[in-house]
Amino acid sequence: MGQLTLADLSKKIAEIDFAMLSTHTPGGEIASRPMSNNGDVEYKGDSYFFAHQSTHSVSQIESNPKVTLNYAGAKSLLGKPGIFIAIEGRGEIIRDKAQFKEHWAKDVERYFPEGIDTPGLTLIKVHATRIHYWDGEDEGEVSVPA
Repeated sequence: MGQLTLADLSKKIAEIDFAMLSTHTPGGEIASRPMSNNGDVEYKGDSYFFAHQSTHSVSQIESNPKVTLNYAGAKSLLGKPGIFIAIEGRGEIIRDKAQFKEHWAKDVERYFPEGIDTPGLTLIKVHATRIHYWDGEDEGEVSVPA
C-alpha cells in the first residue's frame, strides 16, 4: 500500500465513531476521554465534537490548545488489527449557534436534548497539524496545511 492521503484518512476516520481526545491539565498531566465525531467527517484537517462548557476538556483547551486525537479502527475480516491514527493539533472552543447547526447530528440529542439551544453547549474544533497512521505493515505521516 502506498502513502495515504488526507482524503484516504478521511474515509477511514468516517468509519470510526469514537476518538480519544487528550488535553493538558492545569498540573501538566495529560487527560484523555472518548469523544464521538457523530458522523461529522469530511476530513480536511478539522474535527468537531460537542461538549458542555463545564467539562474539563473545554477549560483545558482554553488554557492550552495543544491536543491529540487517537482513533483505532476495527479488526479486519482476517483478524488483523485495523488502522491506528494519531492526530496532533490545536483545539478551539466555538460558541456560535450557526456553527453548531452546521455540525449537528440527530444522535447528539441523546446528550444534549435541547439541541443547539442547550445552555452551555460548545463545539470543540481540533485542527490537525500532523497525522501519523499505522495500517498493518504500512505507516506514514501526513502534514496538514495551516
